Amino acid sequence: MQTRTLRLPRFLAGGRAALLVVVALLILLFVLGASVSDRFATTGNMLNVYEQSAGLALVSLGQTLTILTGGIDLSVGSVISLLSMLTSGLIAGDEAMVIPVVAGVLVLGALIGAANGVTIVATGVHPLIVTLGTGAIVQGVALLYGLGPVGSVPISFDAFAYGTFPGGISIGATVALALFLLVSFFLNNTRTGRRIYAIGDDPHAADLMGLPRRRILVGVYAASGFFAALTAVYLVSRFNVGQPYTGANYTLASITPVVVGGTMLAGGRGGVIGTLLGVYLVSLLNNTLNFLDISSHYQLVVQGLVIILAVSVYVEKQRGLA
Repeated sequence: MQTRTLRLPRFLAGGRAALLVVVALLILLFVLGASVSDRFATTGNMLNVYEQSAGLALVSLGQTLTILTGGIDLSVGSVISLLSMLTSGLIAGDEAMVIPVVAGVLVLGALIGAANGVTIVATGVHPLIVTLGTGAIVQGVALLYGLGPVGSVPISFDAFAYGTFPGGISIGATVALALFLLVSFFLNNTRTGRRIYAIGDDPHAADLMGLPRRRILVGVYAASGFFAALTAVYLVSRFNVGQPYTGANYTLASITPVVVGGTMLAGGRGGVIGTLLGVYLVSLLNNTLNFLDISSHYQLVVQGLVIILAVSVYVEKQRGLA
């Protein structure tokens, strides 16, 4: 009996065209911003954009992995909210508690993600439904834990968000950049990375070839939970406290750069480098809107429109290739 041959991805999964589009948009935004204000194109403002991209970058990295498998993780916003509260609530201003609490929070995030994965593979329910349900449960737990800001962290804890290397380069954003490069190498140069693409490209063919699809899916969702937890730690470092709705906007926000960066919602095509450029595009767009004195509430509207436009363009492109 013949089985369908899997099309394993080339470097960046054939997404070079999408990357070029994002780069072009980055250049256009930069030119627009520079025409609006003399302060926009300064080194200081660009470093500010880089710094502010860290939180979105971390959560979007995990989201990219789930979407590459043909899934999605709609629980990340609630996970960020709960774990940010646990971080500041358990540390409670005690510097000796920082390392054990942060380590525990990261493990808990991975466990919540793994629970998503196990539920998906055990029940066969679509990841959208499973993670939406998990998000509701986790958000409820967050509200049971506290209805407002909880706990505190030592002053030194803000080094993750506001610390800099020589030249004013953000530590948090650079950690996020390093993680993107590490995950990109993993996806494109390891057997498991290639299998992630294969599962997203055709899960049935992956099963026929004997790929450990269930185990990989659990691992991918565990990674998404881990990166959501790391985002929570970063936001506590940034705001010095956890709150029950800290991650509210990050569910939608984490999808935007993934889609804009060329990763197909159907799975199997795209990559984290495209997501990274998408993160920088969103951050630069928000910065430009601030210089235009446009309310931050409209930034969510813009992100929603960008998702619709990007998905429409990529779907039409796929139809043209069919």
